Amino acid sequence: MKAHKRLEPLLEDGLIDGVVRQLMSGKEAMVFIVRCGEAIRCAKIYKEANKRSFRQAVDYTENRKTRNSRQARAMAKGSRYGRQAQEEAWQNAEVDALYRLAAAGVRVPTPHLFHEGVLLMDLVTDADGDAAPRLNDVSFSAEEARLHHRTLLMEVVRMLCAGIVHGDLSEFNILISADGPVIIDLPQAVDAAGNNHACAMLQRDVTNLATYFGQFAPELLTTHYGKEIWALYEAGALHPEVELTGRFEEPTEAVDLGSVLREIEDARADEEARLLRIQEDGRD
Repeated sequence: MKAHKRLEPLLEDGLIDGVVRQLMSGKEAMVFIVRCGEAIRCAKIYKEANKRSFRQAVDYTENRKTRNSRQARAMAKGSRYGRQAQEEAWQNAEVDALYRLAAAGVRVPTPHLFHEGVLLMDLVTDADGDAAPRLNDVSFSAEEARLHHRTLLMEVVRMLCAGIVHGDLSEFNILISADGPVIIDLPQAVDAAGNNHACAMLQRDVTNLATYFGQFAPELLTTHYGKEIWALYEAGALHPEVELTGRFEEPTEAVDLGSVLREIEDARADEEARLLRIQEDGRD
């Protein structure tokens, strides 16, 4: 097939040898199946910001690193250069996250290169070697649902141990490969320690998993894995082999308002006594 114009530089540079077909066109990118020597891979072409339906919400971009202060100022002003820099940062977020997560052993497509706004990575395939279906397109038995849910929970844990929260995890960005689920689409990934919304995003990701798999295994709907995972993370007790229970007890200890008021009154009395001593010392 005729190559998309954004793929032409990769063909000219010998980074890919041919385009097989378009695989999909989503809210933020188009994906093509390409040939790289003997290997079949996929090339993700990011759509321009004004052609995407997914906006770079400030919750996702909070505290993302920029090259320099000039770039940060331009991004804040929304100038043409700033918009271009913001777009580059948005794309680089997925590239950086994929390399970090692949190195941490997370089930994501293996990235190979990022060139001229195109991300080249492994094609995720099913048992027949065809492009793997999305989770949303597959039905499961209760046992299969519980198994995949457990696998994905541990991937969420492994991601968090690597310092990353997906931020938009759902049945629409998980593929079912020949050997289990693979997580995709990470341009909105956030730094767990540097983003104030990371906790809420992680809990939403985990809730989305429970809601989807709960169709097949209803007992998953009453679990509280998101809160449990984040509590372990905050306590420094989270690790890739952690045993999760799905249970979480909210702190129930009531505030002793009387004690608080007494402490305030004691502090006020102490301050008044201190000021009185100062006045008396001044008279002497």
